[in-house]
Amino acid sequence: MYRAIARYGPLPLPAMITKLLVANRGEIARRVFRTARAMGISTVAIFSDPDSDAPFVAEADEAIAIGGASPADSYLRVDAVLDAARRAGADALHPGYGFLAENADFAQAVIDAGLTWVGPSPAAIRSMGSKLESKRLMVEAGVPTLASVDVTGMEPSQVAEAGLDIGYPILVKASAGGGGKGMRIVRDAGDLVDAVAGARREAASAFGDDTVFLERYLDAPRHVEIQVFGDSLGNIVSLFERECSIQRRHQKIVEESPSPAVDEDLRRRMGEAAVAAARAVDYVGAGTVEFLLQDGEFSFLEMNTRLQVEHPVTELITGLDLVRLQLLVAQGAPLPSEALSPTITGHAIEVRLYAEDAANSFLPVTGTIHRFRFPEMTGLRVDSGVEDGSEISVHYDPMLAKVIVWAPTRVEAAATLASALSRAEIQGSITNRNLLANVLRHPEFVAGATDTHFLERHDPAGLAEGALTDGEVDAGMLAAALAAGAERRLAQKTLSTIPWGWRNSRSKLEETTFGRAGSDHVVGYGFRRDGTLLAAVDGRDLGAAALRSCTPNRVTLDIGGHVRTFDLNRRGLHHYVTGPSGEISLIERDRFPAAEIEDEPGSLHAPMPGKVLEVRVSEGDAVAEGDVLVIMEAMKMEHTLRAPFGGTVHHLRVASGDQVEADQVLVVVEED
Repeated sequence: MYRAIARYGPLPLPAMITKLLVANRGEIARRVFRTARAMGISTVAIFSDPDSDAPFVAEADEAIAIGGASPADSYLRVDAVLDAARRAGADALHPGYGFLAENADFAQAVIDAGLTWVGPSPAAIRSMGSKLESKRLMVEAGVPTLASVDVTGMEPSQVAEAGLDIGYPILVKASAGGGGKGMRIVRDAGDLVDAVAGARREAASAFGDDTVFLERYLDAPRHVEIQVFGDSLGNIVSLFERECSIQRRHQKIVEESPSPAVDEDLRRRMGEAAVAAARAVDYVGAGTVEFLLQDGEFSFLEMNTRLQVEHPVTELITGLDLVRLQLLVAQGAPLPSEALSPTITGHAIEVRLYAEDAANSFLPVTGTIHRFRFPEMTGLRVDSGVEDGSEISVHYDPMLAKVIVWAPTRVEAAATLASALSRAEIQGSITNRNLLANVLRHPEFVAGATDTHFLERHDPAGLAEGALTDGEVDAGMLAAALAAGAERRLAQKTLSTIPWGWRNSRSKLEETTFGRAGSDHVVGYGFRRDGTLLAAVDGRDLGAAALRSCTPNRVTLDIGGHVRTFDLNRRGLHHYVTGPSGEISLIERDRFPAAEIEDEPGSLHAPMPGKVLEVRVSEGDAVAEGDVLVIMEAMKMEHTLRAPFGGTVHHLRVASGDQVEADQVLVVVEED
């Protein structure tokens, strides 16, 4: 896998990789398969029960079922992963990112099984996997760091005292892992003990290690990281920086390279510090050294000993295939000359497309992706884990795809990527695509004046609104109503080239009611004797209009001389309308809706399927507004249910350890 450097003693180089097992899922598995195929290497996928029909499984040359549904029962089972490699006859293993990618014991087990491990040495993973140990090593290596305190084994009073020593605001961080898991911002001393407890629970669940520490929280830093790469001959290089400051829940959602905040001098200094960090652990393979940058000064944050989610932006500005470099280095080859003397060309930006409701605290959502298509655009790359018909599972991270654009300039890259997101057909699930597109168009982002608090300054709910004008929405809803009418008439075999539904009075318009963004809208249409279209939305006449063409799947409208074509996709009562400026999701209201059963006042629901971690109240308890009642885990994140008002716990319908369904009532509070 690597030629160890003096610190670890010489190790023999492995044979050439012929069959590679990827111990991961989704888009990263597909990404690794793509390069492996290009290098003539056979590929093996592993899959859990929910992933049996996933695209990455179909793309591999071979696939091995490992059973289970949750990560703990499938992708985190070292024995199952190694058994799959044995059964498939694989001679190498790539961990992707997440799951077992930064587990030193797993890396050692892979090596002990006689397989080539595509990654750094277990010793390097172990050293950098502990944020506390890595900080100590960085101090020794002369890399700037932030002050921190390990709170392992401390009593609540000692934790509180440590918080005062650090000073507020404080960041509680898990020592193992990353991605925002096991992390809490604390601004008030009274919240610190609970934050430490919550971070410990989440870290234990995500990484199997509940060690957390306190670190001073910077007010307005930028998150800038350096891609490093080492080979077994002792070469370690910087492949330049990535800016990752736009984050939610401490997890990156927009990444770019190069950073607009980094000039040549700062790039050199940060690159030298990153290489020094990698040399401190004799690093071999792909790694990322993360820094916080504020007022021209940078501080070590952590090192990720794996391929990063955002690696495509580095690939696009350097022309290097980082997975290819990983596989070459794992076989003992030196870094090629183009990696030893890299250059930057143009600008690349990546966004992470999630199935989540940005207007509702970024709550993850599940469901079926009915259609997933992006327009053909120069410089656009989509690394996706889904396709038409894919299911979004409650068991895994809700990321659907990474959408990346390269362009000669930063402004062009941002504009192209925003346009690609708006024009894409992403149907069947709420996503964060509007938020991403609006971030890319925001004046602060365009000016390069962002930091990690961007989404605290700018309301995510407002950014999640579509960029469509009222006129575009009206036209889209009219197109949906006309397409639905065409579909009905086609089914009745009454559709012809002659305009259908002759009308001469607005009171006789054919009407359809659509729900959109929490509001209902009545769309009416009819045709005059001369064939022109009479149309209204919520009683507002849309003016001079003509229907140029209409099928159940495509409608071309002329409204006041403005001609637009809309593509339609209908799934039951759900209508998806894609126009020149973006996509509109509508729900056709049933003319005879079933009566809804009303909840008791004060009912608190599970936001999605998950597991109850802790119940803090009993029936009859008095609670104040905001008190924590229930803590549950779903889609790899903790969710806290708080009292909506002061009152008494009237009904408690769950206990710790219960599995709950989406929208299930967990507790009922009776208001005082």
